[in-house]
Amino acid sequence: MDKFEVMAKLKKQGIIAVVRGKNMEDGIRTAEACIKGGVKAIELAFTTPRAQEAIRTLVEEYQADPEVVIGAGTVLEATTARLAMVEGAKFIVSPAFDEETVRLCNLYRVVSCPGVMTPGGAVDALKAGADIVKVFPGDIVGPKMIKDIHGPLPQAPLMPSGGVNVDNVADWLKAGCIAVSAGSSLTGAAKTGDYDGVTAMAQRFVQAVAEARK
Repeated sequence: MDKFEVMAKLKKQGIIAVVRGKNMEDGIRTAEACIKGGVKAIELAFTTPRAQEAIRTLVEEYQADPEVVIGAGTVLEATTARLAMVEGAKFIVSPAFDEETVRLCNLYRVVSCPGVMTPGGAVDALKAGADIVKVFPGDIVGPKMIKDIHGPLPQAPLMPSGGVNVDNVADWLKAGCIAVSAGSSLTGAAKTGDYDGVTAMAQRFVQAVAEARK
């Protein structure tokens, strides 16, 4: 799957599930529940034990579904990014900007999403070649930050992470984000083993994105 095709799929879906499993099996089941509910862009966090194995399993399981895009999250440096790529991750998400990681993603034509909290951080990320600038933590800066960044940087493809829930999806998208990423507000039910609850919430997120884009 080409880098531009991945970008197109992420933009089209508009919602990325941040999956942090308590173990590898939980991470896989949570991702499967999200996909079943229609959220088919999965950011499997490296805080999940044996995350690289979970990524490989999901990539193999859904290779016949062209809408499913598996990526890696909580990638702090280039070594972890490369490990995720080898296992089939199609996009790399980081909580902060690491230039070496972004450059590695560009070398292998994998979508990079470094996290920033300031306009200066956004500029540095774009200079390095970031494909999507993750605004993090979103619950601190809020949707108004999107318009503030887009003032001097209208070309920046922004995506919030942290504090995104089904009730404020529209605020982020209408502010100018190309997509949103959601963690515990989407996958929280998995903590008690309620994977059906994760699927139900995924369906609500998909509906919220569709309504916001009308």
